Order: sequence, then structure tokens, then C-alpha cells
Amino acid sequence: MKYTFLLIVLFVSCSALYAQEQQQDSLTTYKKRVLETTEVDFIMSYYTQDGTHAAVTGGKGTEELTDITPTFVIAIPLNDDDVLTIDAGISAYTSASSSNINPFDGDKPADPFTASSGASQSDIWGNLNVNYSHSSDDRNDIWTANVNVASEYDYFSIGFGGSYTKLFNEKNTEIGVKANIFLDTWNPQYPIEFRDGFSRPDIVGTGVYSNSFEQFANEGRNTYSLSLSFSQILSKNAQASIFLDLVQQDGLLSTPHQRVYFADVADFFVQNFQLGDDVERLPDTRFKVPIGARFNYYINESVALRTYYRYYFDDWGINAHTASIEVPIKFAEGKFTLYPTYRYYTQTAADYFAPFEEHLSTSEFYTSDYDLSKFESHQYGAGFKYNDIFAKFKIFKFGLKSVDIRYNYYTRSDGLDANIISAGFKFVMD
Repeated sequence: MKYTFLLIVLFVSCSALYAQEQQQDSLTTYKKRVLETTEVDFIMSYYTQDGTHAAVTGGKGTEELTDITPTFVIAIPLNDDDVLTIDAGISAYTSASSSNINPFDGDKPADPFTASSGASQSDIWGNLNVNYSHSSDDRNDIWTANVNVASEYDYFSIGFGGSYTKLFNEKNTEIGVKANIFLDTWNPQYPIEFRDGFSRPDIVGTGVYSNSFEQFANEGRNTYSLSLSFSQILSKNAQASIFLDLVQQDGLLSTPHQRVYFADVADFFVQNFQLGDDVERLPDTRFKVPIGARFNYYINESVALRTYYRYYFDDWGINAHTASIEVPIKFAEGKFTLYPTYRYYTQTAADYFAPFEEHLSTSEFYTSDYDLSKFESHQYGAGFKYNDIFAKFKIFKFGLKSVDIRYNYYTRSDGLDANIISAGFKFVMD
């Protein structure tokens, strides 16, 4: 009887263990994939701007620029839990400002408000980012790792990092941490008058032209960033999140082709172009802290409210506030969405900023880049999105899942204006 009882207990235990394993196997077998099928996003943007405070010519000159940026983002499910995402794009731009790195290689008289036609007038920037993501069986833990490479005519960058996201409280609460490192190397393109062998017979000024320029000894720049985030679903209609970024930079943080003109140094000209006194000089370290929050509220099935606020400060003296609002409006049973947007931004000037010819040659640091000046900006825009969850329209083996078209007008208090048009197309593989 004793042995019979032990056999019954053993049988029940084994049966329970087998049932548990079967249940786990069932969960493993039938769990929902993180990404069902390969998705391809094609994004194209067109950007154009104009202004009168070009940093290349010391804060005075044309800022005319156009930029076209085609980008492909391919997300590939490797299995139920893992996704590989490849983000590759180029940026092809034409810049009247950067053309004046050498204003004397064109067929027109040199002038800070006229584009030169030389090699520095246009360039192509290329970027490749590869991201690997792994999710736990219960989808409450997500790990990612990424590597990034970018290149342009005057710099090369490689970056890598990773992140961890934890969901709990029935996925109503989410916390995340992300870290990245970028290692950049400059190939400085100094203004033409600071290069060895520069000489022209048509220099006009009092005395003999000279400058205080010295090449930068350190041509590397490193960036280290740590991001923390917290997100909470407050109710069936409301969601809120907060984030904090800590960014440390060191190395060559000045832009080598941006001129500076001193108030206490004599002026020299070639045609209508004033020769520079030096290039921008900024500290070789910078610590930046953005902290912000998002609040989304779903008013009903058709209308939602998305808001954003960020406060930023750094040890160069800049304090900035950003606020934006977006109101998506769905119609035609959710197939179409119209979303007007508005963004406001304001910042104080960096400690080292002064306008054209207001710096002194005795200063240690100086810049006339209006991106570091005191200003405020407004951005007005609207977007239109089409969704088809069944992806009925086909191109080869890919179905068109969504189309997103946006337009934004940007205006800044220093006179810079810009227009941005972008379009995105998402395809899914059958």
C-alpha cells in the first residue's frame, strides 16, 4: 500500500510537470511574433532655407541651402523574438554658405551674399545604422544593440550603443535606459585665406593682411549619451512619459570652416569679400542636459491630442524651452488621418557668441554662429496619412500599408526661414 501510494504521487507529479512543460511549449509555439513580416519604409524629404547670418562668413551672408534626403528603413524578423533593422540614407545638399569657404573660385565677384560655384557648394552625406532587437517570451523585456556609420567630405563618424526596456503592471508602465557613443574625426576644410600659400594681388586694406589663425591640433570629437525614460498609461484615454538625457562631448567642438571677425583688427577685402581674422574657437568640452515630458490624450475614436515639452541647458550658457502640439483627426473609418502641428522654441545665447565684428582678438573663445545666439522660432505644419492594414495595393511582393505626407514652415527671429516637405511610404512583404 505504501509503495502504491508513492507510485501514485510520482505519477501525479510527473503528469503535472509534463502538463506544465506542454503549457510552456504551447506558449512558446503560439506566442505572437514581435514583427510578423518584413517591413520597408521609404522616406524622402526636401528642405530649403534662406537667411542673412551665415556662420561661414562670420554671421553676415547668405544662408541659402537646399537638401534632399532619401532614406530606406528595412525591418526584418529573424525569428519570433528578434528583429534586425537597417536604416540607410543619404543627404544631398547645395549650400550657398559653405560655397564661400572659398569665395574666389566662382565666375562672379566674391561676396558673402552670393554663392560661389566651387567644389564646396554641394556635397553628399551618407549614413548607415544597423539595429538588433530581442524581446523576451512575455514581451516585457526588450534589449537592443546598434552600430552607426556616417561620412561627409569633412568628417567621419562611427557610433555604437544599446538599450533596455522593461514593461510591467500589465504593460501599463514602461521604463527604459539607452546609451550611445559616437567617435568622430574631422577633415578640416579651413577658409581659403587661412591655407598655406594664399596670396592675392587685389587685397585692399590698411597695411599688410595677416591673421591669428592656427590649425586645430585635435581633430577628433567624442560624444557619450545616456537616456532614461518612464512611460505610464494613466487611463484608457491618457498616457504620459518623461525622459532625461545626459550628453558629454569632448574634442574638436568648433566648426573649422566658420570665420570670425574681430572689432579691434583692421579690415581687408578682396572684391566685396572681407578676409577672416580667425575661425570659430569653442571649448573642447560640453555637457548637455535635456529633460522633457509627453502627454497624449485620446478625446474620442476620431480625435487625439499629443503634447510635448522639453527644457534644455548646457555648460556653454544656453538655456532652451521647446513646446509642441499635434492634433490627429481620423476619418473614413480610420483610413485617413489629418494632423495639424505647431512647435515653439526659444533659447538664450551661448557665453561665447557675438555678432559680426563684435568679438575682441584677446578673447579665448568666440563664435558668430547664430545657432548659438539668442532667438526664438515657430514651426507650423500639417500632415496627411493614409492607412491600409490589408495592404491591398501591391508592388511586386510588397503591399503598401501606409502613406504619410507632411509640410512644415519654420521661421526664426534672426531672419532664417525654411520649408520642409516629406513623404513616407511603408511596405510589408506578403
